[in-house]
Amino acid sequence: MPDDIRGQIEEAPLRNALSERYLAYALSTIMSRSLPDARDGLKPVHRRLIYAMHQLKLDPRSGFKKCARVVGDVMGKFHPHGDSSIYEALVRLAQDFSSRFPLIEGQGNFGNIDGDNAAAMRYTESRLTEIAELLLRGIDENAVDFRATYDGEELEPVVLPGAFPNLLANGASGIAVGMATSIPPHNAGEVCAAAMHLIAHPEADTATLLQHLRGPDFPTGGELVEDEATICAAYETGRGSLRTRARWVKEPQKNGTWVIVVTEIPYQVQKSRLVEQIALLLTEKKLPLLADIRDESAETIRLVLEPKSRTVDADMLMASLFRASSLEARFAMNMNVLADGRTPRVMGLRDLLRAWLDHRHEVLVRRSNHRLDAIARRLEILEGYLAVFLNLDEVIRIIRTENEPKPVLMKTFTLTEVQAEAILNMRLRSLRRLEEMEIRNEHKKLTAEQKSLNALLKDEGKRWEKISGEIAEVREKFGAGPLGARRTQISAAAPVVEIVAEALVEREAITVILSQKGWIRAQKGHLANDAELKFKEGDHLAFLLRCESTDRLALLGTNGRVYTIKASDIPRGRGDGQAIRLMIELPNEDGILRLFLADMLGKYLVASSSGRGFIVPGAELVSERRAGRQILTLKPGEEWHACVPANGDHVAVIGQNRKLLVFPLAEVPEMPKGAGVQLQKYKDGGIADVKVFALANGLTWRLGANTRTETKLTEWLGSRAQAGRLPPNGFPKSGKFGDEAV
Repeated sequence: MPDDIRGQIEEAPLRNALSERYLAYALSTIMSRSLPDARDGLKPVHRRLIYAMHQLKLDPRSGFKKCARVVGDVMGKFHPHGDSSIYEALVRLAQDFSSRFPLIEGQGNFGNIDGDNAAAMRYTESRLTEIAELLLRGIDENAVDFRATYDGEELEPVVLPGAFPNLLANGASGIAVGMATSIPPHNAGEVCAAAMHLIAHPEADTATLLQHLRGPDFPTGGELVEDEATICAAYETGRGSLRTRARWVKEPQKNGTWVIVVTEIPYQVQKSRLVEQIALLLTEKKLPLLADIRDESAETIRLVLEPKSRTVDADMLMASLFRASSLEARFAMNMNVLADGRTPRVMGLRDLLRAWLDHRHEVLVRRSNHRLDAIARRLEILEGYLAVFLNLDEVIRIIRTENEPKPVLMKTFTLTEVQAEAILNMRLRSLRRLEEMEIRNEHKKLTAEQKSLNALLKDEGKRWEKISGEIAEVREKFGAGPLGARRTQISAAAPVVEIVAEALVEREAITVILSQKGWIRAQKGHLANDAELKFKEGDHLAFLLRCESTDRLALLGTNGRVYTIKASDIPRGRGDGQAIRLMIELPNEDGILRLFLADMLGKYLVASSSGRGFIVPGAELVSERRAGRQILTLKPGEEWHACVPANGDHVAVIGQNRKLLVFPLAEVPEMPKGAGVQLQKYKDGGIADVKVFALANGLTWRLGANTRTETKLTEWLGSRAQAGRLPPNGFPKSGKFGDEAV
């Protein structure tokens, strides 16, 4: 430490010191660790691994080298982090069940889909694949910029030339500070086809590009069960949730029996944990249609599922497994990348392809200029050779007799210094007629190449045509065959299957009765609303629900959680029934908002007491756990206040301050869970009631035994999160629309 600052203490507010240091850490994590570059699809550790292996000459035609050697070079020259993190990154690039198109070819134990770890790096060996070679193509031709390494002793590439669409082909995942990324892998042939279409039609939209790139293509195969609109919306915005399922076949056995064989499982699901999960569900008797599970996998996956009996419906059995286990998984797509290597940004499909193509264009221009410079240098030397070849005797005399032959040569034959130096370094064996012919041929070829490159640099159309041709070569090589064939099947949205209870319970009409103090029971048949019911002293009816014994009921708690109750599990008879909190884990301090039959194909608007809400699909209002499933994220002091069918095009919301606001339903986001957005602005209090309706039909509310409809709503129309205005005359003082909530 310098003497002039030794012992000096600079005081600073702790808040400022912490924020500055944490911001520096956050930026370092985002830029140098977690997010991939949109141009080559690589994080710094992956880029450094590939470049270090390139320096070690570990190309596909060379022999393998120990992974410990590679990790040592990466850590010592480029990446000053732990060897275990570097080796884990190397292993992942070599696993064919993790990377759709592996960049590293491994030799030895590199782990398996069961979740077993790779062998230690001193036992395993590796080299680059042809795909990694494509990413490096042109790196020695000034195609990209280089920067100093952490110790200033070496240079490393800022980005790789990236002749292969690695970002979309292999995907990426990572968690930074305040942001994350999750990009699914895709089929390289389809990515190339979409890129070529974008070159030919620069204004193409996402829907058109998806005709070429159909969706994710996971290395483990499986089946994508989403409709086209959901997939298109995800690729348009860069965010979405895609549902994937295992692929299975029904295999006949002796005497009319059968088993189900699972041959592919969802991406990033460990097979051993999946088997353990299903076995545990069997032990807990949560899969009443399944008798046993066996893992008969060898090099390929083969999970055998035995039904309870041969009368069980196979689709119903698989539907129960999809709902309860990881045989169905959701891939949360979040295409967050570094644009131009600097700015974190969530990009849609078109923007990602555009970023890669623009990078390829820049690489082409830089490589062309580099080649032109090399040609110019060579032509200068060749022209010097040609200038003196007719006077070789004079050249030899000057070299033999002059003490300083270079200036004499330059003056005698009008040569440049480079030409004179090349002539002086010429070998004696080159002084023959045949060599002169070869020089003239080389000069002719280089001149033609120079002319072609100059024409290429002057014409942007020719450059894009050349890029399209390069992409077509990649598509032809890696878009077909065992590696390029699509593995994930793209299917329509999976139908909702009534499962389990219908297969085990006799279907009959029942009426479910839930009291205000939380006692639930069921009676046979559908009771009328005015039926005489008995309750404990001080208790009375809260909900009366007519349904069937095979139904699954949704119970909404004021704590923001949804609970599923099987109608067949509700005690029958005319007694007091059973305490609902013995059937579900609903805390004593939380109440019951609603008990209803959720429409699996419908959508609902949910809202908290403070007026925050969102649209939730009906299929999400299901939980297999006694503890329920969190739908609405609540802040302290908030409760789940409303859940209404989202049937219509506008939302009417009224606050406890008796202010009414009407706004389009499209302004409310759809999500499976979350905190939601503000529906209406309040100074004090919160929401009183909310309703979704069709604006063309008008807004209807109930006043006593009558109903009233208001069609002139211009005065109350606005945007979400506004305060609203006093409701029309005749609106109930209770602040309720008076409709059934569900």
